[in-house]
Amino acid sequence: MAHTPTSPSTPAASLDLLHPTAKQALLAHALISPSLSNASNYKLDSPQGRGTPIDFDGLSFPSIGARDRREDTEEQRAARIAKISGAVRTILECIGEDPDREGLLKTPERYAKALMFFSKGYEESVTNLMNKALFQEDHDEMVIVKNIDVFSLCEHHMVPFTGKIHIGYIPKNGKVVGLSKIARLAEMFSRRLQVQERLTKQVAMALQELLDPLGVAVVMEASHFCMVMRGVQKPGSQTVTSSMFGCFRNQSKTREEFLSLIRNSSI
Repeated sequence: MAHTPTSPSTPAASLDLLHPTAKQALLAHALISPSLSNASNYKLDSPQGRGTPIDFDGLSFPSIGARDRREDTEEQRAARIAKISGAVRTILECIGEDPDREGLLKTPERYAKALMFFSKGYEESVTNLMNKALFQEDHDEMVIVKNIDVFSLCEHHMVPFTGKIHIGYIPKNGKVVGLSKIARLAEMFSRRLQVQERLTKQVAMALQELLDPLGVAVVMEASHFCMVMRGVQKPGSQTVTSSMFGCFRNQSKTREEFLSLIRNSSI
């Protein structure tokens, strides 16, 4: 039987949003607007500055230029791809290649389109992603989705790191989310220039913000091509990161149960 933690006894802390319409945007797409009653249990610091994990228009930790890209017209998107293609052609010339030879003629455009796909998470809105997928169920024990494949680009070298992410939470007041949305949330954050530590924490923070559960736990294990193809050149090395909030951080039995379940290959 799953270990069910008790609710935190500390008084609720108030937290002002940078954008007062953030909850209104979520409410239009979800069953219940989440509470920030447990906001004191975690820090809402994005790489770009202090704010909530989910911004007023549903973008999560938007980077400079993310909204411009999301609002591109077809002509603007074509111009964006052409600009990237030109940069790739320059790279090919600089490494000593001939961008006009047959095998490379289409490579700049192909790479530009591929890079737009690899980074499509910048354009995705959490509110659209969840798509009214918050539900009320009579369930108050641990929910885990594990072994979710993730593919991302290291922001230091722009080479891939790939692996698996395990995500768990314990609902509060019966508020649960559709299981496929948990995997989609991980996909959204991974399709950006990332570091594994930040990717792990962003998934956990967004889920905490959306559900206001008793706790959230995220563990990610990945292989980084910047360590395999260059640098120390150590194939087979794995990097493991974790981010835990609420009862998973505060109660060792709950944390140990989660870690045991994600390690159990027979489940």
